[in-house]
Amino acid sequence: MLKIHHIRNATMILETEHEVILIDPMLGGQGIMPTFTLFRHKARKNPTVPMPNNVKPILDKVTHCLITHQHPDHIDNKGVEFLIQKNIPVTCSIKDEKAFKKKGLNVVQTLKYWEEQSFLGGTIEGIPARHGYGFVAKPMGNVIGFYLKLPNQKSIYLSSDTIYTDSVDKVLKNYKPEISVLACGAAQFDLFKQLIMNVEDILTFVKNSSGKVIANHMESINHCPLTRTELKEILTNKQLANKVLIPEDGEIMEIS
Repeated sequence: MLKIHHIRNATMILETEHEVILIDPMLGGQGIMPTFTLFRHKARKNPTVPMPNNVKPILDKVTHCLITHQHPDHIDNKGVEFLIQKNIPVTCSIKDEKAFKKKGLNVVQTLKYWEEQSFLGGTIEGIPARHGYGFVAKPMGNVIGFYLKLPNQKSIYLSSDTIYTDSVDKVLKNYKPEISVLACGAAQFDLFKQLIMNVEDILTFVKNSSGKVIANHMESINHCPLTRTELKEILTNKQLANKVLIPEDGEIMEIS
């Protein structure tokens, strides 16, 4: 049995019989970061929602952490503080190792794109991610996704902040992950194109997924306009709603 705890935004926890894996810890209080847009979307301090009330017990059990990239909505100051205080072993991109170690994190494993390594009795592979359409992807910097095969668990693809690329397509069609986690907020700054998949690419991702898709990165950062209700309606109209789970903050999904 795998329990997936959706915390908020991209922050989630994978709980197996033996391990509790924290992903992209944005753990700070509501409104501690500045707004990410001023006029394209309503200016609001981030995160726009508080931490769910029910997450402390599972956070106390965390044994490991995966970080996909350095942006503050994926690893904030409170997340850094938590990882240091608990001395949690961290797995990340080799391109982020130096920065995370400088912050004081206990980086024990780094991955390159398409590199598979042993991980908690199974394997983990680094998957390329491209954070935005066109020019904006360059200043957004390095991002890595992860493909996990843990003992006695369904395979999991954590796609992270990415648009639909040949790499994403390859994972969905060749690896056939049984669970895929997809950032669905359609994030966009005041300038430039979207930073993660637009609706058309979200639909392509879902269509090409052979397993369940978990939609996250929604309704917690002010530059992510696509809501859960809107996404559900779009998926229903395309007869794809049965393939997608859209958890609320603090929701626990049991995957057998």
